[in-house]
Amino acid sequence: MALPPVVDDAAWRKELDELRAREKAATRELDAIAAQRRRLPMVRMPEYTLVGADGPVRLVDIFDGRSQLIVYNHMWNPDAEWQCGGCTSLTSSWTRLGFLDNYDARLVIVTQGPIEAALAYAERVGNTMTWYSTADSPFGADVDAPPGGGFAMNVFLRDGETVYRTWHTTGRGVEQLTYTFALVDVLPYGRQEDWQDSPEGWPQKPAYSGWLDSPDVARLYGPAT
Repeated sequence: MALPPVVDDAAWRKELDELRAREKAATRELDAIAAQRRRLPMVRMPEYTLVGADGPVRLVDIFDGRSQLIVYNHMWNPDAEWQCGGCTSLTSSWTRLGFLDNYDARLVIVTQGPIEAALAYAERVGNTMTWYSTADSPFGADVDAPPGGGFAMNVFLRDGETVYRTWHTTGRGVEQLTYTFALVDVLPYGRQEDWQDSPEGWPQKPAYSGWLDSPDVARLYGPAT
C-alpha cells in the first residue's frame, strides 16, 4: 500500500500551512453561503396532516412549539426488506439532538411509508429519532420527495399557525449535515472511492462501497438479538 512521503517537521508544517490557507478560505466561503441562506425568501405552505406514532398530526404541530423545523425525507420502497442504505446510515448518525432546543428548532424524519412500517423499521435499525408518515398526504411530493422519489432535506419556519418553507437540498448537499464524511475526509486515504482525486497507489474502490448498508446499521445499532 502506498504511503505519503516522509519529510521533516519544518517541511510538513510548511505544506500544512499552505493547506490551512485553503481550508480557511473554504470556511469563509461557507460562512458567506450561510449568510446568503439566511437571506432567502420563503414560501407559504398549505395545511398538511401527517401521521405520527400517536396518530394524525398537523404539520404546524410537528414543530412542538418551536419556530424552526428541519425535516429529513427518508426514501421508502414499499416492497423492500431494507430501506435505502444511504438514508438509514445518514439518519443513524443523528443522535443527541437536544442541542437544537437552544436554537428553537427540531429535526424529524418524514417518510412515504405507512407509520406502522416506518416505526418498525426505525426500531429494527436502532433509529431513535421521531418519525412521521406522509403516505396519505401530498406533503412529500410538495417538498420534492414524492412516492418513489429520492431523499431530501427541507427547513421550515413557523409564524403562529402559518408554516413557511425556507430551504431545501438533496444529493451531496446533505453531506455537510453529517459528521461521517467530514471525519473520513481528514483520513490520509480519505473515502478511498475511485471517483476521487488521490495520489497514485492510494487504495481505491467503487463509490459507496465503504458506506454502511441498512443491514450493517441494524447490526451495529439495532436492538440486541
